[in-house]
Amino acid sequence: MLKLFTDTDCDVTPEIAAQYGYGLISMPYAIDGRTVYPYEDFETFDARAFYDQLRNGALPNTSAISRERYMEIFEPVFANGDDILYVHFSRAMTATFDAMDQAVAELRQRYPGRKLYEIDTKGITIVSLNIALEVGDMVKAGKPVAEILEWAKAEVDRFAIYFFADDLKFFRHSGRVSGLAATMGTLLGVRPIIYMNSEGKMVSIGSERGRVRAINRLMQYVKELGDDIKGHRVIVGHTDAPEIAAEVAARLKEQYGDDLQVQTVVVNPTTGGHCGPDGVGICFHAIHR
Repeated sequence: MLKLFTDTDCDVTPEIAAQYGYGLISMPYAIDGRTVYPYEDFETFDARAFYDQLRNGALPNTSAISRERYMEIFEPVFANGDDILYVHFSRAMTATFDAMDQAVAELRQRYPGRKLYEIDTKGITIVSLNIALEVGDMVKAGKPVAEILEWAKAEVDRFAIYFFADDLKFFRHSGRVSGLAATMGTLLGVRPIIYMNSEGKMVSIGSERGRVRAINRLMQYVKELGDDIKGHRVIVGHTDAPEIAAEVAARLKEQYGDDLQVQTVVVNPTTGGHCGPDGVGICFHAIHR
């Protein structure tokens, strides 16, 4: 048997996990001196309350989970004689997978012959969600793991994400984005435009003054890079900006037709703490990232 896993940094909720049979690994964040494990310390993510904390000055931090925690998660699966397929957020963004590698190496000594297959989405939040949903569809359709891994080799780099942030201070605090200007975007009305590159890193590729121009730029990337848009999901993610996300989704349907598969999701708190409130992004199938 094959057991699926993903993590909360991929915007997978318990409801989505249950739909596809994913085990959901919680990636923690710390805010106001308290470490929180999404969907373990709460059942439902209260996006408004969380992002209001950020609006009021809170600056969350994130941390890697330990080797021991990975052992606790994976050992029962191996002990049951099953293998694991883990669809996860970008290795390039964290040290947590070093701890995972250590845990898996030890578990393989205890359970010879057991395997952990990985799909590194080279992304986070909605791009990882889009890939996790595609993989989930293939597993439900009975595709063998070898075929799914081959698909991932060809397709991971063809899911693009472009988004804008409303306030640079959160990205500067996290240090996760390269190419950011030193200026304070909020004071100038400037919104950095960011994407996930083929190395799995967040990179700023410019900025736009004002929200309308920022949205127009996202739409332009979809137009220029989109490939078989209607054959795949388009996911609009937001950090407690539902009205803006709805506007973007409506514009996408206006551009590509009402039958476009558009989903709108709120970005998970662990990732959203890096972006800050009022950000919006689009993930779509592309000729390249």
